[in-house]
Amino acid sequence: MTLRVNVPKTMSTQHPDNVNIPFFANYHDMAAEDEIQEAYYVFSHMGIEEQMWDYEGKEVDNQVVKKLFTRYGDYFKETILGEDKFLTLRVPNPVVEKNEAKLLIETLESIPRFYDVAKLFYNRDVTPVFEVILPMTSDVKSLNAIFYYYKDFVVGKKTKLIDKTGMKVIDWIGDFNPEQINVIPLFETKEQILNCDRIVKGFLENKELEYQRVFLARSDPALNYGNLSAVLMNKIGMYKLWLLQKETKIKIYPIIGVGSAPFRGNMRPETVDQLMKGYPFTHTFTLQSSFKYDNDVNSVVDSVKKLNHKQTQSPKIIDDDVYYEIIEKYSEEYAKQVGQIANVVNLISKYIPKRRRRKLHIGLFGYSRETGKVKLPRAITFAAAMYSIGYPPELLAINVIDDTYLHEVRKVYSNFDYDLKCALKFFNPHSPFVHREVKKKIEDLVDYEIDKKHKEITDKIIIAIKNYSFENLTELITSAAALRRFLG
Repeated sequence: MTLRVNVPKTMSTQHPDNVNIPFFANYHDMAAEDEIQEAYYVFSHMGIEEQMWDYEGKEVDNQVVKKLFTRYGDYFKETILGEDKFLTLRVPNPVVEKNEAKLLIETLESIPRFYDVAKLFYNRDVTPVFEVILPMTSDVKSLNAIFYYYKDFVVGKKTKLIDKTGMKVIDWIGDFNPEQINVIPLFETKEQILNCDRIVKGFLENKELEYQRVFLARSDPALNYGNLSAVLMNKIGMYKLWLLQKETKIKIYPIIGVGSAPFRGNMRPETVDQLMKGYPFTHTFTLQSSFKYDNDVNSVVDSVKKLNHKQTQSPKIIDDDVYYEIIEKYSEEYAKQVGQIANVVNLISKYIPKRRRRKLHIGLFGYSRETGKVKLPRAITFAAAMYSIGYPPELLAINVIDDTYLHEVRKVYSNFDYDLKCALKFFNPHSPFVHREVKKKIEDLVDYEIDKKHKEITDKIIIAIKNYSFENLTELITSAAALRRFLG
């Protein structure tokens, strides 16, 4: 196993939640070449310690290490990739994404090639890439398949004889390094997150691992089960991982995938203190495109420094059955209300501007209802559509939170009121799409102020939808998003 001097606390990702286009991008929907420059920029100018390189759901440049060294050689001579800054690959899950299964193999095969490029560049042994993230992790078998496939087939083939030549692969092609990689499970569904400790414990068995990184999603759980459920699930998951660390004596480094919208985590430069307080056991926070490009660069750099110096602490104890009860009740009401709003969301989603060249994310299957399946767009597009009609998605299903539940929620979700106030800035009380019970409940929860300019734009969007007048809809949606400083 490749040991690390430091495990990064900030991870730049390629999530397309930004309103503004970065100055270096050649296209409004960033392409592979733009993302090469992005990786250098977030390392060198923003101080972010890690870049996720996403092979799942998008076209990607498989020459990333070579291009970084070629274009930014002076920087990477001083800042060692794999020691000072890190590139971590997010790979397709062949269990879920059958059409992308062989891309996983291709990606794993590229890791020794990255090693060779780095060795030539640094004139010493340097491993620039040694970790991969597996999305939609649902069992130990999937994690072991990647771990052992790399060890036994990617590296293991070097000792194989090539028929009728008398040569081994290593004699012909050269050595294969690193000998082993780390696999980071990404848990995205309720079942996966609430059982993350059991799955990780199974993966740790019969391996000499000194640490394990574990990734908990925030956006897709919010889309599938609602904002409050997503937060409670993540807190339960973090607590279980902390207990697992105590049991196994193996260091666990949790990652949480937070975006700028309150619905997707409320991670913005001005909220990093709240996030660190709310997730004390989280080691690594994701910094998505909106965080990087929709805020003043100085505030971004300052907040990144703060996150990079965060001290990991014990999580809040959250082992009471009442939290599972809240998740179930809230998720059920959320699914019902989403079913009522889905047609409008899907209509608006066609007009949400695209910021990355992505393919369909196969992990989202919609909601099972008595009348069939409710299909929804990706989490960013869903949130953007909801904010655009003056109905922040954080408000969905809050009518089920009675005083007893509210007391329990506030005990473990310290940012509940703060996040709600942030969302309610973009509430339009005259929106005809807001659920009647939700509207009644809002006044009982928190005091809030509405952004008047944002409300004026959502008024226009609502009128456009009513009149089936869509020619200026993208422009209006973008204007509202610019006021929020995130797309969705």
